[in-house]
Amino acid sequence: MDNVKKSSSGSLKISEDVIITVARLAALDVNGVAGLSGEITKLSKLKNNGPITVKMYEDVAALDIKIKVKNGVKAVAVAQEVQSAVKESIQTMTGVAVARVNVIADSVVF
Repeated sequence: MDNVKKSSSGSLKISEDVIITVARLAALDVNGVAGLSGEITKLSKLKNNGPITVKMYEDVAALDIKIKVKNGVKAVAVAQEVQSAVKESIQTMTGVAVARVNVIADSVVF
């Protein structure tokens, strides 16, 4: 499940836990996001049933993120901004290519 990058001097492994942490921080930093739907725990990561799931296809990541949207903001605009922020953060911080970020706005916080 770990992303492995090989070079002439060795290899680098990026854990899915790191990708989830970067995605979480990027999503929570977006204006209009009230939080993630559920908590990220070790058990949720193992069962892939937390608010953020990562699937690796060779060395490309695909993510699903469940968010809570603040009342009075446009959910579509917030979701698009989350997609951009998460993709950019993961690619910049880890070097892992991101194929897609699916955002599910499953609740509104008043």
